[in-house]
Amino acid sequence: MKGIYYDGKGAVYREDLPMPVPGEGESLIRILCAGVCNTDREVLRGYRPDFRGVMGHEFVGRVEASSDPSWVGRRVVGELNAGCGHCIYCRTGREKHCLERKVIGMDGKDGCFAEYMVLATHLLHEVPPGLPSEEALLTEPLAAALEIPKQVHMDPDTRVAIIGDGRLAYLIASVLQLYGTDLVIVGKHPDKLGQFANMGETWELEQAKRRFDSPDDTFETVVEASGSPSGLELASGLVRRQGTIILKSTYAGSVDVDMSRFVVNEVTVKGSRCGPFEPALRLLEKGLVKLLPVEFFALEDWEEAFGSGAFKAGFSVDGKGGQHGRVKAGHPY
Repeated sequence: MKGIYYDGKGAVYREDLPMPVPGEGESLIRILCAGVCNTDREVLRGYRPDFRGVMGHEFVGRVEASSDPSWVGRRVVGELNAGCGHCIYCRTGREKHCLERKVIGMDGKDGCFAEYMVLATHLLHEVPPGLPSEEALLTEPLAAALEIPKQVHMDPDTRVAIIGDGRLAYLIASVLQLYGTDLVIVGKHPDKLGQFANMGETWELEQAKRRFDSPDDTFETVVEASGSPSGLELASGLVRRQGTIILKSTYAGSVDVDMSRFVVNEVTVKGSRCGPFEPALRLLEKGLVKLLPVEFFALEDWEEAFGSGAFKAGFSVDGKGGQHGRVKAGHPY
């Protein structure tokens, strides 16, 4: 089987990977397409130093065998975290926090950057028939964006800052604008910020830093989605006293930040990661969120995919990615 394998030092394209065999309660999935997330890049930088296996966690596939025969033939997406099923977190609907959980493509479980993968059947969600696979591929990051209003009340009268001008920040802005929220998007790249023009006001990094000392230019809520350690420092300068910072970034390494600022200013810091898949699929099916083109590559061209500057890069695993393995979202398989 072809796939992209992390060996503890780096990623390697292989054609000799063993075919996965589903166990009890699992399904065998033929991967149609898979998406590259910034977290995958962070794995290469040491974010998950103990992981060995097939990378990747964003996918659309078709079930070929299952513990539940009713799933066979269905086109699906799937959640990342497979818990033990019996601990306090699993019993209280918080499987993603199970201390023994396995995370596809990152921790104890092979991921989707291959021709096939296996996943616990209860983590599968069927893709609506009319939703193209390359759009359904955004289900997982969109679900992560939807976790924000699930965790924190978003008052539509309150101005919100989003730090970051990448893929996740774009989907967060797409979700929050549905609430009528007055958004300010802060980023480093003028060309990327231009893609947010119809969602809210855009500030370049230096422009944002000049506003630190003006209370009127701070925010009750700041979403940090830059994917960079410097994002938290910027968020701490933009958040209002007694405001809330929502952290979405995951990266290798640690952050050196003055914690007394959060204490003295009584700032709430809220971690936020995986979110609800079904609402994300409904938004995608109804076309209620904005999407930008996705650039697809063949698995053997993984280095080019990881280095792509496109809004979203991914792999067309079933060979229908078009010329040179590239298509854009909106061109259904």
